[in-house]
Order: sequence, then C-alpha cells, then structure tokens
Amino acid sequence: MNSIDRKQGMDSESAILVGVYLPDDVFHGDPLDELSGLVETAGANVVGRLTQNRQTPDKTTYIGKGKVEQLDLLVEAADADIVVFDNDLSPAQSRNLEQTIGVKVLDRTEVILDIFSNRAQTHESRLAVELAQLEYSLPRLKRMWTHLSRMKMGVGMRGPGEKQLETDRRLVEKRISDLRGELQRIEKRKEREVSARKDRMTVSLVGYTNAGKSTLMNAMTGSDVLAEDKLFATLDTRTRRWHLPGWGPVLLSDTVGFIRNLPHRLITSFKATLEEARQADLLIHVADASNPAALDQIVAVYEVLQELGIEEKDTILVLNKVDLVEDLTAIESLRNRYPNAVTASAQKGEGLSKLSGAVSDALSRDFLDLEIQLDAGNGRLQAYLARHGEVLSRTFVENRVIIHCRISQKHLGMLQESDQVQVRPYESNHNSAAVETSEEASVDDSASVDEVA
Repeated sequence: MNSIDRKQGMDSESAILVGVYLPDDVFHGDPLDELSGLVETAGANVVGRLTQNRQTPDKTTYIGKGKVEQLDLLVEAADADIVVFDNDLSPAQSRNLEQTIGVKVLDRTEVILDIFSNRAQTHESRLAVELAQLEYSLPRLKRMWTHLSRMKMGVGMRGPGEKQLETDRRLVEKRISDLRGELQRIEKRKEREVSARKDRMTVSLVGYTNAGKSTLMNAMTGSDVLAEDKLFATLDTRTRRWHLPGWGPVLLSDTVGFIRNLPHRLITSFKATLEEARQADLLIHVADASNPAALDQIVAVYEVLQELGIEEKDTILVLNKVDLVEDLTAIESLRNRYPNAVTASAQKGEGLSKLSGAVSDALSRDFLDLEIQLDAGNGRLQAYLARHGEVLSRTFVENRVIIHCRISQKHLGMLQESDQVQVRPYESNHNSAAVETSEEASVDDSASVDEVA
C-alpha cells in the first residue's frame, strides 16, 4: 500500500472494545465476543470492554459525553493503544473521540478491512480489498491529515495540509476508478468461466465465517484446502470435484465467510469471488451449531444472501460442529426452528452421508422424467444424454431410438435446438405403437449406456 492508504497495523497493540446497542438490537450471548475475535484475529490484545444501551447514537461521539469520560479513564488505566467500536463511526465521530481520548479509534469496518488485507492471497482478492479500503478512506482523508492542517498558509498559496489533502483525494479517486474497471473485467471473465461449467451440476458452500465450510469441503471431497480455526481464513473461492454417492460428479465450491454487518463495500468488491454462489444449482449453508449466537449468525447469512440477490436459491442448512455442543437444549432449539436442517460434524466425519443424500435429493428436484425420440445414428446427442442425465431405457424402432431419460432442466437447451428430436413427458403406460414406426421394429434392451455413448 502507498502512503495515502490507511493501513492500521494492529499487531501487538492493546485494545479497549466499545459497543453501543440500540433498542432493536438482539443478541444471544455477549455481543462483544465477536468483536473480540475480530480484534484478536487482527493481531491486537483485548484489555478492556465498555458497553452502552442508547435510544439513538450521539451525533458527536456516538456514546455521549459521560461515556467518553468513562472511556478516557479506562484507556488510561489499561494503558491501551487503541479503542475499537462494534459500530460504524462517521469521520467526525472518530476524529472527535481521538482528540478527546488521545489514542487511535477504529470502528468495526476498519478491523474487518485490516483482516481482509492481511489474508488476501490472490490478485483478485487483493484488488477487492484495496478498493474497499480506499472507498472507506476517501471521506476520512481530512482526519488523516490533521497534523498538517495546523500549519499556516504561505503567501499566495494554501496551507500544505490542505494542498496535500486535495492531491491525495485526486489520487485516491483515480485509483478507485482504475480498481473498479479492473474488477469489472475480472467479474466478466469470472462469469464466463462459471457459465462454461453450466453442463455440470454445481454446489456452493456459504455461511458465517469460521463455521467450518473449508473443513466440510475437505471431508466431502478429500481435498486439502486451508482450514483454520480463525475468522476469514478463506477469502478466495476454491472449487473441487465431488463424487456424490448415488449421483456422480458435481463441482463443490468454498466461498468467503460472511459476518454480521458485513460492510457493503466488501460485498460489492467481492462480487466476482461470490459468482460461484450466484450461479450454483444448490447452496449448502454451513452454521456453527456450537456457537451461542448460532441463530443470529444464520439470520446474518440470509441477510447477505438477500443483498446478493440469491436468497431464493435452493438451500440446505447444515448445523455443523455438533460434537462441540455442550448445551443440548440449544441444538434442539435450532432443530425445532429448522426441522429440515442436517446435523453434522465435519471434523469427526459425522452426518456426512445424510448430507450427501440431502444434496442428491435436492439436485434431483430439478430433473424431469422424459421420453426422447431421435435418430438412432445421432451418437453425439445420445452421448450427451448419457453424460448429463440418467438413461433408464432405450427402444430402437427402425432408424429411430426412443430413450426414457431423467435429465435436469438446465440441459434441455441442446435437445430443444434440434428439429429432429421429439421430447415429451414420460408416461409409464405409453404405447410405443403411438410412435410413427413399424410394428416389426427390433428392440435391443441389452445395449448399455457406454455402448450408446
């Protein structure tokens, strides 16, 4: 990053956590536990906490004069380096707090951006994080140059702080424009890559950060993608071949984890990365059943899916980490609320066969039971049916073949493009004589799918 980017560098710093909660906020467990995990993931040590319930945030400092004084004393007593809010602060609120308390003040979004910056590995994810950081920093540039704003203006020119601020703003706006253009090109390329796999069934893992998505992917596919007990261990989409028992090969993708109040600019920046989830035939929503805030996390994931415009996609909920659940009433409460959820432990390998069956059933719901009549010499189309569908029987009548096949609606395009192919719903009592063929036609029930293909 260059000098105009605000890299926090939270390693080894001591932090005071502050949470302000409004009447509509509902939490299960300590609401600051998640922020504590974020701060520790970013490399800082939590040395104190302060919470407040308010009807509305204070416009000047978010917490009000009395709490600011209490926070100042807490920072001094703990010798803290930074204060981290579990809320999003305006540039003015951050500036006012820093001037009063005398230490750096960060908000929830800044901590998440810091983690993403340290975890980004691929070129695409680095660009997405940089864009989100610059968009966040742009309205805060004035706060970052307050040390120069006190200098006097020279004769015939503006003060160096103001001049530098304008220069930085132009540089940031230019870089934001460049990043958006590059990410749009990546997004279009990603759309083409994902669309090119439309002949394969695709399943995408989504869920709250650290819910166990990568561990589940390794357990289901035998792969070895990075799986750490850390927030946002995965920022880049990984796709692996999964041989689904009783079904065949499908493509399984792991995606970046979501979190409560995930910054909108991050969702926008990572649009290309989340393309796998947008175009998937099925979503597997992985939730950490052992987390006291599991219900809140499930709701948060659905809110992000809604923002992505894919909340109505067919989804299987997996209550993962059941081996770590200490309060059995909690898991029963989740089961009662989500009776169709699959309970599992990716780490222990429990419940995976049940999940495979649920995935197989869900993918089958999109399949149609059809009777397809085509030229017997059309080996290309017969191979297509054998590859993408389930061929149940074939009846050869003169130079035509009647195929009873179960196939997904997504693969009907090729069949409908040909005038020489007749497609209609399969009827078990259908009389083949209704087809305009000779009654003396030969029937070869012994031919295998491989022979036809």
